[in-house]
Amino acid sequence: MPMRAALAEGRAISLADIRAAAGRISGAVLRTPTLESQAVSRATGARVFLKLDNLQATGAFKERGAANRLALLTAREKSAGVIAMSAGNHAQAVARHASLAGIAATIVMPKFTPATKVTRTEAWGARVVLHGTTLAEAAAHAHALAAAEGLVFIHPYDDVGVIAGQGTATLEMLEDAPAIEALVIPVGGGGLCAGAAIAAAELRPGLPVFGVEVEFYPAMAQRLAGKPVQVGGPTIAEGIAVRDVGEAPLAILKRLGVEVLVVPERAVEQAIVLLAEGAKVLAEGAGAAGLAAILAFPERFAGKTVGTIVCGGNIDPRILANVLLRELLRDGRILRLHLDIPDRPGVLADIATRVAAAGGNVIEVSHQRLFAAPSVQSAELELMIEVRDTAQGDAIIAALEAGDYVVRRG
Repeated sequence: MPMRAALAEGRAISLADIRAAAGRISGAVLRTPTLESQAVSRATGARVFLKLDNLQATGAFKERGAANRLALLTAREKSAGVIAMSAGNHAQAVARHASLAGIAATIVMPKFTPATKVTRTEAWGARVVLHGTTLAEAAAHAHALAAAEGLVFIHPYDDVGVIAGQGTATLEMLEDAPAIEALVIPVGGGGLCAGAAIAAAELRPGLPVFGVEVEFYPAMAQRLAGKPVQVGGPTIAEGIAVRDVGEAPLAILKRLGVEVLVVPERAVEQAIVLLAEGAKVLAEGAGAAGLAAILAFPERFAGKTVGTIVCGGNIDPRILANVLLRELLRDGRILRLHLDIPDRPGVLADIATRVAAAGGNVIEVSHQRLFAAPSVQSAELELMIEVRDTAQGDAIIAALEAGDYVVRRG
């Protein structure tokens, strides 16, 4: 089998390998839709097609690579079982497809992994081992267990079988949307982008492929530039927060001339909200990174037909709620005001009346008279007000100032 030969010989993979992977995973992995979003297109100035791999059973594209790699195992390897290291989507992907194939799976996860991810992985029948406080420590333990128990290690991205599987997403996207003029693909370890670059190079020679990383984890961009890797910091795109990129993906991106764009955190948050509000699509930070690049680099994509993969939708509801509120504040659709008010009857009613008359909707009130106010004869009032836009917010402030209230934006 050619793909097994590639695994054994470490040779470069081709479009033929990706087509073969598509045949292997057909029926086990969803062929997700590729849809143009008019709302996203209007917001970006480009014609944007979204490949919705957030609709996979485990909520992420990782199923493609896992399913293909497991299908390539020999009978002996299947009977021995597999092991993987992951704190996220790769864990569930390997667990699910091992379960479907009747293969015993062990997943090593860092001790800090959220309980929901542990239980979801266990729900697919995998044995979960919690070890270490970092992904690097969990990976070292997984390799030690693989050697001790004779298990096959399934790498999340530095494996040609996995790369070929991930390439099926781009194969499908270019078949379904042949008008695409550029691809924008999130980069963590590099497997998805490497598969995309291989598929594009043979299907559509000359089609530009851009990788995307977040500002605190630009490891692939640094490696491609020959710079030392310096990463770290909080990011909402934890799915692509990778320090050690894959050597095989790195070689592929370098050979095919893929440029990696680095986007700020705010662009990722904007993309999550635009997908949710405009396209009615739920994306995690990593899943929205492609759209974040289209937003952050409008000069690269304006007027073009662009395809991107919404590669994951596993976002924590609390984080999603916070992102939505932060973006509403930035857009001026939620107004946060501080007022120092006289502590006498009727003042709150007067303020509420002025806000309502200007069309605002008060969604939260904090009234502090004991400690925050500058005088015992006054109180501090904080208001959160829902408004249509900044113009309505300005009208509300003007109405309050007309009542001689001193208003400060929060």
